Amino acid sequence: MILRIAALVLLFCNAGAAETTAPRYALAPPGQGENGDWAYFSRYRQANATLQPIATRVVFMGDSITEAWAHERLFAENPNFVGRGLSGQTTLQMLVRFRADVIDLKPAVVHLMGGTNDLAGNNGPESDTEIEEAITSMVELALANHIKVVLASIPPAADFQWHPGSQPIPRLLRLNAWLRSYASRAGICYVDYWPVLAAEDGSMKPTCSLDGVHPNSACYEAMQPLTLAAIGAALGGK
Repeated sequence: MILRIAALVLLFCNAGAAETTAPRYALAPPGQGENGDWAYFSRYRQANATLQPIATRVVFMGDSITEAWAHERLFAENPNFVGRGLSGQTTLQMLVRFRADVIDLKPAVVHLMGGTNDLAGNNGPESDTEIEEAITSMVELALANHIKVVLASIPPAADFQWHPGSQPIPRLLRLNAWLRSYASRAGICYVDYWPVLAAEDGSMKPTCSLDGVHPNSACYEAMQPLTLAAIGAALGGK
């Protein structure tokens, strides 16, 4: 798999299990922080202030899938990786805190994964165009600040337990096709986790998740080689 990824065009990665276990950590409560902190700036404010400068920092921006990932082996073995996922967040909330939780940390690379909670309707109905525009804005902000981008596919899901009945698979397929195309046009790296996570019908593999949305440790492990290859390709484009 790594050899296949390495052979792809520079800065465009078409990358791409499994026990089912309960999380060993607590995610941030979904929604907003205290006192109307809609984007939840308070969650990482103190942690951001204590980070020391490092030239090879990689920030992972996302929702609960990214937040949970920061407790896995990938981050333990790569101390320059910083998790800035927040449970329940849509891409618009991520965009609002993008400067505080990504740009101001001066990373070399940002790994950007979002869209699950948009499709679940966490902040009300959103069109595909609105999701695309929020992601485009984050990518443009990163590039304007000389930060390389790894743009990730939205993980598979057949439904959302907290907002059932949305039937997201057709939109997931459409948005991931757009993400791949946009990454190619923007000259950034796209990493596709569906070969690891998705069943044939577009749901998450039953062996990957307790709730059909959040990967377990075994599937985070399976994602790891794709992640590292994509980050390596992005850094190689300096």
